[in-house]
Amino acid sequence: MNKLKSEVSIELTERILPFWMGLTDKQYGGIFGTIDYDLLVDKKADKGGIVTARFLWTFASAYRVTGNEAYIQTAQHLYHFLKEQVHDEEFGGLYWLVDYKGNPKNTRKHVYTQSFGVYALSEYFRASKDEGALALAKKLFFLIEDKGFDRKVNAYREEFDREWNEMPNEMLSENGLLADITMNTHIHVLEAYTTLYKVWPTEEVKERITNLLYILHEKIYNRETKFLGVFFDKNWNSLIDLKSFGHDIEASWLIDEAIKAIGIENPAYDKMVIDIAYNIAECAIEEDGSLINEQAGNVLDRTRIWWVQAEAIVGFYNAYERTKDEKFLELAEGLWQYIQKKIIDCREKGEWLWAVDLEGNPLQLNVGDPWKASYHNGRFCLEIMERVAK
Repeated sequence: MNKLKSEVSIELTERILPFWMGLTDKQYGGIFGTIDYDLLVDKKADKGGIVTARFLWTFASAYRVTGNEAYIQTAQHLYHFLKEQVHDEEFGGLYWLVDYKGNPKNTRKHVYTQSFGVYALSEYFRASKDEGALALAKKLFFLIEDKGFDRKVNAYREEFDREWNEMPNEMLSENGLLADITMNTHIHVLEAYTTLYKVWPTEEVKERITNLLYILHEKIYNRETKFLGVFFDKNWNSLIDLKSFGHDIEASWLIDEAIKAIGIENPAYDKMVIDIAYNIAECAIEEDGSLINEQAGNVLDRTRIWWVQAEAIVGFYNAYERTKDEKFLELAEGLWQYIQKKIIDCREKGEWLWAVDLEGNPLQLNVGDPWKASYHNGRFCLEIMERVAK
């Protein structure tokens, strides 16, 4: 695995981070909003709240791990854009979108977006020790708990307008549904709070993480099938037979990070982490080593998506750390070989492709936009760099 560590370190520092640093908008702040499949940059494209936070997390974490001053400078640039343009001083919270100049564009507030704010600001504080970042992370934490948590059903709400009036969950629903509760929001609130707890280890944050682990185990995870439910109504009834393989293996290691962060001892949670990993290994790995996307009913979506491959490597390596089963190392190495062959963009000045089809042909989708950033592939590299041969 030392070879993998060396290769992903090079991938991070020589391809992924330089690609995004080269897209820094020095005039208006943030990073340019859209880079299409042909690598053409739209300097007037809108900039996403989620993606800005994801960029901030990446560069803050990269500095913390490598000590490269260029990364903290980029993180500082992103922090100021997030704080001054993406954050709503009047009503609180992060906007869904701002325009290329940083003016509010889509002012809806989503708990998912706020969670990435907490995640990024907490990581930026870890790297920079900027007290203003931690203060804003706390502010978003209290906002999520005040506006976004429904105590009656023990679930995090999803979508609101600018003034925090609850709205239908248009932005995080798919498959023709409007879901009141999503697995996706819950795993990323967990991710955010885990990082917040590392810099602000209060009983209140610990209790919220403990409750999220309970929700995931009792409401979202199916102990019979070993899959996580995806979309639910307001009474926690599942809305669709959908299996999201990438989210499941991502959730496996994010849950484990939370367990370790707060030091909780619960064999049922440990079993959930391991069982999810074995389940995805058995049902979603293709012969070429890649991980397929999802299954709706009996219909498989075998598209190979960039973030699914990246998160699977971390998930399987985490499972190896838990079990010492060499199978998980083999799966991680197979995924990395597939990424190198099919997902990494071999064009000059390219980064990673969004997705490829069954034959490995690229789908002509954006290389960067409000949903595609440096977060999943950058984080995979950073996790392997920190985990291997400690």
